[in-house]
Amino acid sequence: MPPADTRASAGNHPVDASAVMSTNVMSTNSNPSAPSAPSASDAANAPVPERMRPGRPGYSRMRLALFTAGLATFALLYSTQALLPAISDDLRVQADQASWSVSASTFGLALAVIPLSALSERFGRRAMMTVSLTVAVALALLVPFAPDLGWLIALRAVQGAALAGIPASAMAYLSEEVHPKALVGTIGLFVAGNSVGGMSGRILTGWVADAWGWRVALAAVGVMAVVCAVAFRMLLPRPRHFTPAEVSPRALARTLAGHLSDPLLCRLYAIGALFMTVFGGVYTVIGYRLVAQPFGLSQSLIGSIFLIYLVGTFSSAATGKLVGRLGRRGALYAAVSTTAAGLLLSLLNSIPAVLAGLVLITAGFFAGHAAASSAVSRTAKTGRAQAAALYQASYYIGSSVGGALGALAFHAAGWGGTVAMGLVAVVGAAGITLYATRQARAERRAEVARRELCGVPS
Repeated sequence: MPPADTRASAGNHPVDASAVMSTNVMSTNSNPSAPSAPSASDAANAPVPERMRPGRPGYSRMRLALFTAGLATFALLYSTQALLPAISDDLRVQADQASWSVSASTFGLALAVIPLSALSERFGRRAMMTVSLTVAVALALLVPFAPDLGWLIALRAVQGAALAGIPASAMAYLSEEVHPKALVGTIGLFVAGNSVGGMSGRILTGWVADAWGWRVALAAVGVMAVVCAVAFRMLLPRPRHFTPAEVSPRALARTLAGHLSDPLLCRLYAIGALFMTVFGGVYTVIGYRLVAQPFGLSQSLIGSIFLIYLVGTFSSAATGKLVGRLGRRGALYAAVSTTAAGLLLSLLNSIPAVLAGLVLITAGFFAGHAAASSAVSRTAKTGRAQAAALYQASYYIGSSVGGALGALAFHAAGWGGTVAMGLVAVVGAAGITLYATRQARAERRAEVARRELCGVPS
């Protein structure tokens, strides 16, 4: 998931001192015997509620609440991915058709993440997350009863749009309510909930489907999400540092247009989308390859394949050191090379080779995603929350396109077609990075020439 904007937000607008004073005078005049109302200076000097930090009231509850929200969000978002072969068999549809049950949810999230992030400024982070999770959970209990693929895709699209309110609001809530020194660790736990949810949802559905079918598997994820939603609502403390702000569509449009006119930000958005195209395509289709010959794995074993996601947790954590050693572009080259090597290795008809290929693809993807997403907030000088939301939108559009194109390529040319699609995306990411490298070198040469012309030591 992309980094939050930790600067001052709309929840930190100053109080209008003249309005406070006017209210105090009216109150005193209407009831002379009433005790003296606080003055404007008293209001200005009133203690500000302390932000949450380790050891303070509410901190542990907040961490657990956000963990459960992240777990439910990503368990629901990708709940059908491990079940695609079973869905295809039961509904008698091809891989490229069934894959839309995954792509529809991520596409819905991509479309809704920016509008819902703006609405959270008006109605509050906690309220937005609560409504989003409630709607998504309600839809999760309906999804298992979808009579056909069309209804399944439609319900999943609406569910993805509902889930967009959680990542759109969680980071803002944390940046407003958590002490800056504790923010990184708290966000880390929320991201951990995302990855654990994505992994556990796929594993749970795989094992349950093996015994009772894909509809019961989706119902099991829905019940798990209900428990998470109830725990989230009971545990999450009320915000103490949020002030509602009016949403200005024109201002939002100007901010988004400014980000989209920045060449570096656009390159980062494209790189994130291309990496996710590979990842979405591979993990959408891998179940079809492993259930067929020469592998013939069961649905439960295919679900267990997603334990490889744990590799991504470690590669994401190591990306900071990699960027420090190689630079951002060097880290991206390493991620591209690792992902490409994994794609080629997965072509071998050997379980160890396929698993090793998935490990490399997963490590490369998470490293590339971490390098690109962390660069977005450093690059954006203003409107960092909107810059991060645009990255999320492009990221999930990449997931949707990758899942659809990967399945289409698999239907047309087998696993080799999916690998070819992934390699095209990897080459695209490498090309963008190479272009950025040449641009940076040209700018350095121009700067050196300018300094020499002005007689300034380089």
